[in-house]
Amino acid sequence: MTGELFNSTMQGPVVSPEGVHFSLYSEHASGVELCLFESDTAVETRRIHLDRHPDHLWTGWVPGLKPGCRYGYRVYGPYAPEQGHRFNPSKVVADPYARLLGQRPTWNRRWHSVAHDLAQEPDSKLPPDGTDNALHAPLCRVVDTAFDWQDDAPPNIPWGQTILYETHVKGFTKQHPDVAPALRGTYAGLAADAAIRHLQSLGVTAVELLPIHQGAEEQRLLAGHLTNYWNYNTLLFFAPELRLAAGSDPIREFKEMVRRLHQAGLEVILDVVYNHTVEGDARGPTLAFKGIDNRTYYTLDATNPARYENFTGCGNTLNFAHPQVRRLALDSLRYWVTDMHVDGFRFDLGVVLGRGDDGFDPQAPFFEAVREDPVLSKVKLIAEPWDLGPDGYQVAGFPHGWSEWNDQYRQTARRFWLGAPEHIGLVARRLSGSGDMHQPQERAPQASINYVTCHDGFTLQDLVSYQRKHNEANNERNQDGNNDNASCNHGIEGATRRADVQQRRTRHMKNLMATLLLSLGTPMLSGGDELRRTQRGNNNAYCQDNALSWYDWHLDDNKIDFLDFTRQLIAFRKRHPVFQRDRFLQGTLDAGTGLKDVAWLKPDGAEMEEADWDDADGHVLGCLLAAPAPQENRLQHSGSLLILMNAGDAEGAWRLPEWDAPGGWQRAFDTGSVENPPATPILPEQPYLLTPHSLAVLEWK
Repeated sequence: MTGELFNSTMQGPVVSPEGVHFSLYSEHASGVELCLFESDTAVETRRIHLDRHPDHLWTGWVPGLKPGCRYGYRVYGPYAPEQGHRFNPSKVVADPYARLLGQRPTWNRRWHSVAHDLAQEPDSKLPPDGTDNALHAPLCRVVDTAFDWQDDAPPNIPWGQTILYETHVKGFTKQHPDVAPALRGTYAGLAADAAIRHLQSLGVTAVELLPIHQGAEEQRLLAGHLTNYWNYNTLLFFAPELRLAAGSDPIREFKEMVRRLHQAGLEVILDVVYNHTVEGDARGPTLAFKGIDNRTYYTLDATNPARYENFTGCGNTLNFAHPQVRRLALDSLRYWVTDMHVDGFRFDLGVVLGRGDDGFDPQAPFFEAVREDPVLSKVKLIAEPWDLGPDGYQVAGFPHGWSEWNDQYRQTARRFWLGAPEHIGLVARRLSGSGDMHQPQERAPQASINYVTCHDGFTLQDLVSYQRKHNEANNERNQDGNNDNASCNHGIEGATRRADVQQRRTRHMKNLMATLLLSLGTPMLSGGDELRRTQRGNNNAYCQDNALSWYDWHLDDNKIDFLDFTRQLIAFRKRHPVFQRDRFLQGTLDAGTGLKDVAWLKPDGAEMEEADWDDADGHVLGCLLAAPAPQENRLQHSGSLLILMNAGDAEGAWRLPEWDAPGGWQRAFDTGSVENPPATPILPEQPYLLTPHSLAVLEWK
């Protein structure tokens, strides 16, 4: 393992004043040619045969070559799909270690090694297509990546203080009126003053960016005049996406964005896709890995290597059982931390990373390599803890040091406020950090990434405005996207001007946002929810690079109100250390004050009993959180919180705890109140009336 970590020489082009050294890994190739394109045209100017080394690296030195030159490879070997080999030297392929693509890739039928209109079956034995693709190949560019980082330093926000904001680089600023038009929708746009002001005023601590690794378009989408907007279709794992750059130097622009965000105290988390590539199944294009060493890079069907294991739903699965695939991913991750200064990663379909011959293993070589790595072990690591393969659901199954998207939190919160039958005990577990899942593994509450919405699914506004999905614009006959959304249109499908419907929707949204930000664990906001962003009922807008996905910054009174509410909630969370604790709530009693770290209450003020937890018809819950005192392992009255939740149809009268201590209960929030004034004192002898479908927060001051 140590050799895999520390004794490897970085592959790809290495630039020096005297020239450029090239290297490419291919275990099964019989020959490799470096193809240089040294003019502005797509004409090959030189082919250079590379030397093979015992470690399966093919290398070559080109003296005098300067940054700016475009290049690719022709890789020779057997075209024998039944053996897992798909070499085709008529196709110039991209360098997996390239730092930049030389031009935006546009689909062309010459990308395919099997005639695109003839390959009807994945295991087709058709001969390879011999048409040269050089005019349309995804050529890479030799670049000089030097950059003056000045005094840049990572914010190093502790997990307990982290609040994630998931967003798309383009969608966030594409329509922002205060960002210069030439910068909208780009890395530079995200670094603009107006964009940063919004993030700072909101109070989030990290932006989690949808994939920015270089991708390529799919013919299916282009034929329907669509595009893969989300970009979960990676071609190059070291290169920033060209489409997101305002200028001609995407690497510098990305670094300047990171530096600006760091100066603003914001971390940068990348959503990365190491589980599959854009090459798809046997009918997909030959752009890089398939033509370099198909048998090494992809997980193939053991009984028929012409077929790909499809644990991702995208046609192929990268083979993390092979050391070279692990090395590629590790080198890529280190590059983005050391050279590009990002602060962490969210791994799409992360179960693939731990797959071997016997399925998922939390001690798989990749995870062990990350744990031992002096760079990667120090950054934030977030898994999407599932894939489509056997035993593909692994929530709370990842190693120590990893956090995970918790879809059970999402479903429980949605169903509770929808009024659906839900065990109230399950609601309490999710509010308190999902200790039922993470505590047995001795992990902290922050291991649970709590979210109500994310890029995949309804926006928060649509969750309360649509009873069913409306994905017709995706050209898939509305058959794509999730059918189980736990959503509610409150009487009318879609947009409406009816004040009563709008009021119910606003309350529902505030309940969900408050639940998210008042739960233990790491909250993640889906970008634009604070602006009441709508996708008009599309819950799978992956291919909608248009106003359907872009944020609308023209805010009416309802949007401004919800934005202010979200800001206040985040600020409230930050003020109260109970939400930042790294240990689970236990109901532990402080004998000195008589307080418990948490007490679960019924409306009559009594604590919940065993029979109450399994009541599927229970729609009310009170949570009393005692404030931690400055002294270790002590609790205090001042700053303690009482969270009251009423998802039922009837008004609730809550008896408040009475304490023989200075202070009294004051209202901080009440989603059932049209007006939400500053802290309002509550007389202890009066019951607190909680309207149906509302949430209130009281603080002892």
